[in-house]
Amino acid sequence: MSPPVTRVRRLVRPGLGAVLLAVPLGLALLGPWLAGAPEPRGVSFAAGPPLGTDFVGRDVWEQVLLGGRSVVLVALLATLLAYAVGVPLGVAAAMAGRRWVDELLMRPLDLLLAVPSLLLLILLAAIAAPGSAALVVIVALIGLPEVARVSRAAGLEIAARPVLEAMRSQGETWWRRAVGYVGRSMLGPLLADLGARLVGALYLVASASFLGVGVPPDASDWAVMVDRNRTGMFLQPWAVLVPALLIVALSVGTNLVFDGALRARKGRNP
Repeated sequence: MSPPVTRVRRLVRPGLGAVLLAVPLGLALLGPWLAGAPEPRGVSFAAGPPLGTDFVGRDVWEQVLLGGRSVVLVALLATLLAYAVGVPLGVAAAMAGRRWVDELLMRPLDLLLAVPSLLLLILLAAIAAPGSAALVVIVALIGLPEVARVSRAAGLEIAARPVLEAMRSQGETWWRRAVGYVGRSMLGPLLADLGARLVGALYLVASASFLGVGVPPDASDWAVMVDRNRTGMFLQPWAVLVPALLIVALSVGTNLVFDGALRARKGRNP
């Protein structure tokens, strides 16, 4: 492929990702303020401006404006919580230098990995109090083992470098070695993993909402809209297509933006 075409593709993909990401994020952040006062309910699956009504006669456009915040915020907070706990665990296991410490930190997390994520989601939701806070903790707990394993795998190679041994011999503190050197050297792998992990969190949050886990059955939520309105797909398709496309745009846009950021970082640090 010629260099001009390659440069165009490098510019187009992040730009497309930014557009795909900006639309659902903008609706999630600004939608509740744009929705205004709730409209009175009408006839179920009726046509009308701009997107008709849903399964209980609510304005679909109003529900679209209100339904993104729960999906986006829960997925984002769950991902950040998983990284806040998983990355230190992975770095500690990589730098321990003792097998028993590594086993003590990582083997309990392997037990969580042995259970399918959707099954674990349902099991944890069954014993937790319903609500967004509980859903954040549950999704973070499901993503925690993989974050810790990725961090450990990336940290093992870095922890074996002669530079780290030289820092240790010079009396550098563990914090400076772990955060200042190992942590900074892991930014590339963690950035590559963060995009996929955020998409995975979006998938779990949408699946939880679709299954009615942690959210009321008539909540203003994009995934709930897809589930509850699918019975009227042929009567009022916008009630299903619009929230479904917003979730897809959010996932694809996230991947494209993080891929572009990773390429840009590799270009600056070959």
